[in-house]
Amino acid sequence: MWMSFYVAVLAVLLIQAHAQPGFISISCGSQDGYTDPSLEINYVSDVGFINTGVSGKISSEENSRYNTQRQLWTLRSFSEGKRNCYKINVTRASKYLIRTTFLYGNYDGRNKLPQFDLLIGPNHWSRVTIQNESSAQFNEIIHVPSMDYVQICLVDTDNGIPFITAIEFRTLNNDTYVTPFGSLESYNYLRCDLGSNQSYRYPDDVYDRFWYGPYYPCNFGENWKPLSASISDDSLNQTDYKQGATIMSTAVEPENDSAPLVIRWGPKNETDKFYVYMYFTEIHVLTTNETRLFNIMLNDESLVQNFSPRYHIADTLYPSAAISGKEIKFSLERTESSTLPPIISAIEIYRVIDSQNPETFQGDVDAITSIKSAYGVKRDWEGDPCSPAAYLWGGLNCTYLGNEFPRITALDLSNNNLNGDVPDFLSQLQHLKILNLEKNDLSGSIPSALVEKSRKGSLSLSVGENPYLCESGQCNEKEKKNTVIPIVASICGVLILLIAVAILWILKRKKSKGGFGTVYLGFIDDTPVAVKMLSSSAVHGYQQFQAEVKLLVSVHHKNLISLIGYCNEGTNKGLIYEYMAKGNLREHFSGKHNESPILSWKDRLRVAVDAAVGLEYLHNGCKFPIIHRDIKSSNILLDEHFQAKLSDFGLSKVFPDDETSHVSTIVAGTLGYLDPHYHSSNRLTQKSDVYSFGVVLLEIITNQSVMAGNEETGHISERVNLMISKGDIRAIVDSSLEGNFDIKSAWKAVEIAMVCVSPNPNERPMMSVVMSELQEALATELARTNHNNGFSVDTEFMP
Repeated sequence: MWMSFYVAVLAVLLIQAHAQPGFISISCGSQDGYTDPSLEINYVSDVGFINTGVSGKISSEENSRYNTQRQLWTLRSFSEGKRNCYKINVTRASKYLIRTTFLYGNYDGRNKLPQFDLLIGPNHWSRVTIQNESSAQFNEIIHVPSMDYVQICLVDTDNGIPFITAIEFRTLNNDTYVTPFGSLESYNYLRCDLGSNQSYRYPDDVYDRFWYGPYYPCNFGENWKPLSASISDDSLNQTDYKQGATIMSTAVEPENDSAPLVIRWGPKNETDKFYVYMYFTEIHVLTTNETRLFNIMLNDESLVQNFSPRYHIADTLYPSAAISGKEIKFSLERTESSTLPPIISAIEIYRVIDSQNPETFQGDVDAITSIKSAYGVKRDWEGDPCSPAAYLWGGLNCTYLGNEFPRITALDLSNNNLNGDVPDFLSQLQHLKILNLEKNDLSGSIPSALVEKSRKGSLSLSVGENPYLCESGQCNEKEKKNTVIPIVASICGVLILLIAVAILWILKRKKSKGGFGTVYLGFIDDTPVAVKMLSSSAVHGYQQFQAEVKLLVSVHHKNLISLIGYCNEGTNKGLIYEYMAKGNLREHFSGKHNESPILSWKDRLRVAVDAAVGLEYLHNGCKFPIIHRDIKSSNILLDEHFQAKLSDFGLSKVFPDDETSHVSTIVAGTLGYLDPHYHSSNRLTQKSDVYSFGVVLLEIITNQSVMAGNEETGHISERVNLMISKGDIRAIVDSSLEGNFDIKSAWKAVEIAMVCVSPNPNERPMMSVVMSELQEALATELARTNHNNGFSVDTEFMP
């Protein structure tokens, strides 16, 4: 039986199918996409990422020098505007290695080497100083975006015309390069493959990091002896840093066996903070009479003692705190009992970049960007609208409150030759106090929301000298507006029909059954999907079906379940989701997933962080705040990599605007997870979700049921509260972990959970705070393994 399905993100899936997973590679100034022959990396044109600048090509002489590196042939320059920005869509809260490339190549025939500033979002990244016309220069940063996009901006400093050759994003594992600070900048190209005489990148490094050999900038030691061995990726046990066999198959040791191996550098600024990542493996099989033991010193203070690299096992050593000083010197010193000198395979050095300027609230950015597009505003509207304040968009005023997102409070578009209607999305600027549209050629009705705000005195609205403009309801709609909707609808109908014809899905077996209906395992072109069919007996089922479709077709995030399609044909009503191979979180605690190992403390914190990130996005990252209303462990699904995603949005409530603190509604939710204050008052707020999340977090920590038989200690929060009074964290945390967790990390998780379930909603934190605290707890647990005097050793193995 054929059914019509609406299929989301089809274009994205097609693009990903033809590119390296996790890679975004942009060739600036290029008109077409291509595969670089030397790297076998797919590059796309930058046309869809920026609206300013002029394409250029390096000189023919320089082109012949780089004839095998096509991504260096073209560039984009910016002779107009103070700040010009690329906008690249990404996954919010994911970790990226971002690289910008600059090759002047005398593209303009002027032989004038420029200097300009590079920004990531509203924050300064680097001062780009082009050293010579023939050498490509790179800037790298490890960055976790707080929005669902990243802006890379070039700022004119009156020292020549800014330009850029390429922009590359590489998705990293979120458990790598963990710091409590902002972003990490690769310092002076110091990513060194020690012992090698070559440089490497992709495919030798799956993250496409640039590794340099023993020449500048990696010529730390003149008295080193290179070592090498044959190691394959299959024989190397790696950590999440995925150094790769090519990098780990070489190493250095001191020429004098009794001498230390010293790595030192002098920072340009002694207050700069650094993180250092050292990579070790024993590349040769040692005999029974050979041992390699050494101590690691930092500026003559002991960090790690009696460290012994393991054969073909990649160990990553990194500090749990940033380091700084006039000179930074690491010394690897052989112990008295060792028969062999110290050895090291590779090292990375990063400088901390503090993010001083918060980005403008995303809802405001979306609205003002729509205004820019609708009116074709030609002002210098590039980058973040409010931040930094020095580059505030013309005609805007914003509020700046500490580390909170700046908000747009005033918009002056007077005397700009604007024509057409006043768009409804102006009302989406919820903090707007002043709106000046005078002296334009606007027509039609003023949106009722703006008129109402003006009448209430919350908005100063100026619309004079627009002769064809009138208040909502006081002028006739033009006939041409009535013809638009049916034309668009007919086109959409054709597209849906074409997509439906291309899909065949088969219900294979029943997976589960809930209040909404039965969930089946199905397949679309051999790709497994979850198909949830509405039961005719489901109470309020159709309303929940409609609510979930409406929300999921417009909201997308890596920690929210993805809706692939839906069916709404007669009595056949169903939802098609991505398939989550590991089921729901509750099943792992109830024993239904016997084939899966017990979730480790680290994995539990990862799940908690994922769920917190998804919920925080619903509260703060959408155009209007969304309250889930049914957060519970069975609504947290796990994919094959145990990444957690929130599901079941049938009870979700969208707030009418982001100034609304609560809505009054009929109580809905699940016993035990339901906020008691919401239950008694009918006042639904974001803190209602926070309470439910706190209950789930207590489940994750204790592996206890939410409700028990005893009235006084029936709820999980009451039981945990009794145990807290005894001060024994091991009695609180799931005993099946057998104490294998960091105590500080566990206490932090318990403290977060208990403040979330506070009876007083005003004492509960916002989800942004919960998310941040859990990320800290996870970072502490990740740094635990073989922790020794402020240094950490990551020895996780890839299967």
